[in-house]
Amino acid sequence: MDPIIKTFPTTKFIGKKLSFTYADYRAFELWSSFMTRRKEIQQAIGTNLYNIQINPENFDFHPHTPFVKWAAVAVSSFDAVPEAMDSLEIEGGLYAVFQYVGDQGGVAAFFNAIYTVWLPNSGYVLANRPQFEILGEKYKNNDPNSEEEIWIPVTLKA
Repeated sequence: MDPIIKTFPTTKFIGKKLSFTYADYRAFELWSSFMTRRKEIQQAIGTNLYNIQINPENFDFHPHTPFVKWAAVAVSSFDAVPEAMDSLEIEGGLYAVFQYVGDQGGVAAFFNAIYTVWLPNSGYVLANRPQFEILGEKYKNNDPNSEEEIWIPVTLKA
């Protein structure tokens, strides 16, 4: 695991959100409802999709601890938010960016390695900002050749 440390700029998003737990993982439901309506977002920047997760402070990764997941696109403004969608602004900050290649079967183990191996042995600690994946043109749902970027919010250890 050899991430690139990058600064993500403050960015606006429009999309759909849903609160659930790892034990009751409802990402498919969220993304299904978003993808049928994403073309309604008129001020999108680029074609990337963002799978954003907002964890409560001191998130413990327990299977029954709720968090909020977003299916979203970056936008230039919040001037025209479609009905039944929401807006979100992520403040800029430092992120560890990991490249993930593979289908969804291996992603849980990959995240586990980030949080239990890489992070404790790095010069960083987890920051209280959303984590997200950028699903770009190389992303193919459940394909072993799929590629995505995983952005983990970090700050330098004191």
